[in-house]
Amino acid sequence: MRIGIDARMYAGDFTGIGRYTYELIRHLPTLKDSNEYVVFLRAREYEHFQPASPRITKVLADYRHYSFGEQIGFLRVLNRANLDLMHFTHFNAPIFYRRPYVVTIHDLTLSFFPGKKMTRLFHRLAYQFALRNVVFHARAIIAVSKNTQKDLERLVHVPASKIQVIYHGIDPSFGQVTPSSINDVKQRYGLLTPYFLYTGVWRDHKNVVGMIKAFDLFLKNSPEGAETFPGLLVMTGKEDPFYPEVKQTIQTLGLENRVRLVGLVPEEDLKALYQGAFAYISPSFYEGFGFSPLEAMQSGIPVLASATSSIPEVCGADNALYFDPHDVPAIAQRMKEITTDPTLRYTLIERGKRHVQPFRWESMARATFAFYSKACP
Repeated sequence: MRIGIDARMYAGDFTGIGRYTYELIRHLPTLKDSNEYVVFLRAREYEHFQPASPRITKVLADYRHYSFGEQIGFLRVLNRANLDLMHFTHFNAPIFYRRPYVVTIHDLTLSFFPGKKMTRLFHRLAYQFALRNVVFHARAIIAVSKNTQKDLERLVHVPASKIQVIYHGIDPSFGQVTPSSINDVKQRYGLLTPYFLYTGVWRDHKNVVGMIKAFDLFLKNSPEGAETFPGLLVMTGKEDPFYPEVKQTIQTLGLENRVRLVGLVPEEDLKALYQGAFAYISPSFYEGFGFSPLEAMQSGIPVLASATSSIPEVCGADNALYFDPHDVPAIAQRMKEITTDPTLRYTLIERGKRHVQPFRWESMARATFAFYSKACP
């Protein structure tokens, strides 16, 4: 078959959908098949992308998501490509594309948490229309978790028979950073004491403010008061001006010296930050899959996580220390438990290492290839 892949989110920062698309394109050509893959890229990625196989062709599709160019220009490019099957790796697709296609739905976050960038009714209606249109006309749908499948069935009324769950993978190089490299990264970022780690954006569904409040309560409730615990809360990720309450909370609670905002960090630094952390915190109200807790497990650190949405499904019942994300004291209590019980910490680390092993990108690619064959026999 001649299969198209929407790689407009393919990006070098390896986050979320960009990483998924990157790994899919990297692993599909390694399978023993005769398919030809046509990869549609934005201008920056098109310039640097080097096909790893003669069966991959790159096509310029410099059309921004949620734009008229996506609906008109990208549609024109797709129709010229003469594809047997198109794979939209996100729900954004030209609404009038009618050749056979499949779509990956990563989450329905915007259905539950529209955020501060979708305040207008028009934006919310456009999102609902785009989502319903793409799943209605798709030959079949990939959901990245059973939780996302259930959301599709409940909110968009997609029949279960149309959905296949294919989990993401985790890069096995997490957990392979040398001690000297970890120490170097800690020195550069000024992290000379134990730290909890959070990686991700600052949006509503991530519950970042709740995590900071819980950290403050944890410090105050430590056996001899906050001054006796030398630890930090380290947050990676780009500062978001739409969510000033994150920095405001830090300032209001007087945590400027305890919460470190290190910004976007290179991939190798991120791996070192994971591996050097005392524990990882995943405080989200909602996740469609959740890379970070599994990356933490792969890195050999314990995970404290919300008992909501897909997180228990992906992390497993006994491999993380769970809490109600709406309950700030409960989060603080989990922080206390992980810092005062060495046996618990060791147990979670060992369980996490075992649990994460099946989550491999090669497995995702093989399952997706089989999915293509069923969707367009």
